[in-house]
Amino acid sequence: MSKRVICPSMMCADFGRLEEEVKNLDQAEIDVFHIDIMDGSFVPNFGMGLQDFQTIRKATDKLVDVHLMIQNPGQYVELFADMGADIIYFHPESDIHSLRTVDKIKIKGKKAGIAINPGTSVATIQELLPAVDYVMVMTVNPGFAGQKYIDSVDEKIQQLIKLQEKYHYEVFVDGAISPAKIEILAKMGVTGFVLGTSALFGKEQSYHEIITQLKAGDSR
Repeated sequence: MSKRVICPSMMCADFGRLEEEVKNLDQAEIDVFHIDIMDGSFVPNFGMGLQDFQTIRKATDKLVDVHLMIQNPGQYVELFADMGADIIYFHPESDIHSLRTVDKIKIKGKKAGIAINPGTSVATIQELLPAVDYVMVMTVNPGFAGQKYIDSVDEKIQQLIKLQEKYHYEVFVDGAISPAKIEILAKMGVTGFVLGTSALFGKEQSYHEIITQLKAGDSR
């Protein structure tokens, strides 16, 4: 992976031409396709479906992650692993057997990630840190695109970056990540950025132009 891992949030893509979107993003040298799965229960919205996941997985050889914003995510780990997810994120807030879910992901030969909501403290998930490959900090309340970045999460990000030296995971962020935020967070030590409408989708520039600038540290 590159120093700045760019992960387009595919819930923001044009679903009328999803395969074309994937090919354009692929050619623009993104790093990981990010797919949100929502159940309308853990978060107040419904996200992408299995067919969307399959379309994206078939259209690219790049890494694909799945972000399970659902109740009881451990029940669905094998399903998404068998469908070709390379990285599986779940929310400890929705899983009382989080370490068992991490084990399920690892047994399938996949990378394990936890995603934590803005209101979740580092202390409540610290026991999981030795076991996971990624910690994705939600910088908005999950469920909807187009929200405002919650500044108070910066302190949590700093705590997690300090703990990296002990536990060796990568810190990613997801939610209202603008080019300016990427510059700030990269300097803090964040390596992965899930991008939606704040930085990537719905812009006049091509995906290639935007991603080239973001990876080079150009926040214009």
